[in-house]
Amino acid sequence: MKHVIIGAGAAGIQAAKTIRSLSADAEILMISTDVHVHSRCMLHKYLSYERNEKTLSFVPDDFFEKNNISWVKNETVVSIDTEHSLLTLKNDQSIPYDRLLIATGAHSFIPPIGQFREATNVFGLRDLSDAQQIRTLADQANNILIVGSGLVGMDAAYAFLEQGKSVTVVEMAERILPLQLDEIAGNVYRKKFEAHGCRFLLGKKASETIMNEKGAIETVILDDGTEISCDLVIVAAGVRPAIECVQESNIQAERFIEVNNHMETNVRHVYAAGDVAGLSGIWPNAMKQGETAAFNMCGIEKEYTDLYAMKNTMNFYGITTLSLGRGIPEKDDQVIIQHDSKGYRRAILRNGKLDSILIQGEIDYSGIYQYLIKNEIDLSEIETDIFHLSFADFYKIDKNGQYYYH
Repeated sequence: MKHVIIGAGAAGIQAAKTIRSLSADAEILMISTDVHVHSRCMLHKYLSYERNEKTLSFVPDDFFEKNNISWVKNETVVSIDTEHSLLTLKNDQSIPYDRLLIATGAHSFIPPIGQFREATNVFGLRDLSDAQQIRTLADQANNILIVGSGLVGMDAAYAFLEQGKSVTVVEMAERILPLQLDEIAGNVYRKKFEAHGCRFLLGKKASETIMNEKGAIETVILDDGTEISCDLVIVAAGVRPAIECVQESNIQAERFIEVNNHMETNVRHVYAAGDVAGLSGIWPNAMKQGETAAFNMCGIEKEYTDLYAMKNTMNFYGITTLSLGRGIPEKDDQVIIQHDSKGYRRAILRNGKLDSILIQGEIDYSGIYQYLIKNEIDLSEIETDIFHLSFADFYKIDKNGQYYYH
């Protein structure tokens, strides 16, 4: 059985590892545009020189050899012929498969603002190749503009501030990290960043650009007329699933590749996992999706069930924050807030169940909240304060000494 995996990110690597654990004799081939296996959530540490190509890797040096996995790197799949189970690479080579996993991830979205898409000094921060180009230019740059204040944007801002660069962040929302945090939690970080020299322009959008004769943008003009001088622009405006390889195939995909709960596409024996499948692409979820696909590729039925929540953990300037769930209260939700010397906490309950929780400060013993959200546990009869719950509040011990849920 020949298993082919497109992509060497979290989903692809986990799938390959799982297939090998399930089948000692399976042929496994991985294909990726990446030259190095790397953790995308650590790319800001590459920008700050805390990590290099080797230390960004999340697999051992001998991973491919030890697991007998072939890896075609620095190559792109341009088309998939599902009728004949063949892939075509950019170099025109054809590769057959018996089972296929598409784990190509996503691309940074560069909006069509001014000359953002043509300029030589405008980048997303999604892949190591982006970080390598950014770091080369950043060494000579003094004024860095970051468009977007999500996690990627703030990670980049933090890395450049640590190097003493002048950093400006433009965000169309009225607060930073708007998808992860509320105003109170976001302001804690904003003040810390400002104390370290970061300039925030909130509630504003980039509108026009001025490009010099070398093809680099030197000024970005906002929608209120504010002009920002810059040597380097990082655009952190979201991602788009990398579905190019399936667009001429009969694999169903519009904005992302559609999959069932086995991670299988509409085409038998073809699977997708990670950002490209339009599900939660955060690291643990991507790994679980890759693992689920691998089991089913090996003929062992397994369902992916972690569709419940988004999880983000961040730590800037010694302040740790956990954001779990959708985080946006609706009309009839119960919002519970606790703010004290230990930090800030906000829980959103919907129909008596925990929909999301935000904890800034001490996040020890927070696994209970992921359990409550995932399993949609009814809290209406629980007397313990929502911020002091433990698993002991939900389990009892029977006469035989066994735990049971109550």
